[in-house]
Amino acid sequence: MAVDTLGQLLAVVVTPANEPERAQVAALAEQVQAVTGESVEVAFVDQGDTGEQPAADAHAHGIRLEVVKLAEAKRGFVLLPRRWVVERGFAWMARFRRLARDDERLPKTLAGLHVLAFAMLMLKRFITVMLEST
Repeated sequence: MAVDTLGQLLAVVVTPANEPERAQVAALAEQVQAVTGESVEVAFVDQGDTGEQPAADAHAHGIRLEVVKLAEAKRGFVLLPRRWVVERGFAWMARFRRLARDDERLPKTLAGLHVLAFAMLMLKRFITVMLEST
């Protein structure tokens, strides 16, 4: 899942659980650049996307990966910079009962449900802003 700095969905790639996350960087980067008109230059990723291959896959689409790393000497809860934006998106998805379990047969169905859920969230925010401005 790729979101912008406001937490709005840009792209989603659904794969079986036995496929590594790192292998999906190229497909996700391609979708992000297609949606944004090739305007994304930097993507913040977690430590699961470290390595030369994910960086090369993203660079092929004009994106530089910046890995958000956990501090070595951690005591208690540590908020990772930029990582919370994606985690907030996961929390929003947890509110949708249909997305709580991956019972769909086709990956496109699950991806479509994610897009629908984010559209509902954006519509709710839009309506709230419009009602506050009147």
